[in-house]
Amino acid sequence: MILTTTPQIEGSPVLEYKGIVTGETIVGANAFKDFFASIRDIIGGRSGSYEKVLRRAKDTSISEMAERARDLGANAIIGIDIDYETIGERGSMLMVTVSGTAVVI
Repeated sequence: MILTTTPQIEGSPVLEYKGIVTGETIVGANAFKDFFASIRDIIGGRSGSYEKVLRRAKDTSISEMAERARDLGANAIIGIDIDYETIGERGSMLMVTVSGTAVVI
């Protein structure tokens, strides 16, 4: 599965558009509790623990989106967009959403 944020893949024309595919991941309060428990990881204004949680949520969302594209018979996703939002009471949860166009190249 080829994944790209660009609207096309150079040298590979789109043969068929399969539709929009998405992936979503919501990280609950426990992840943030763990983050704050390891706040000592902060070095130079960055937190390794927090970045790890974000990366895992992004990777899960992308994997989910790719699986949906495969189910449609696609072999690539173009125009991928990744969004991060806080949701819940006082922003207690993080939602990562990804979307793109499933295609056959």
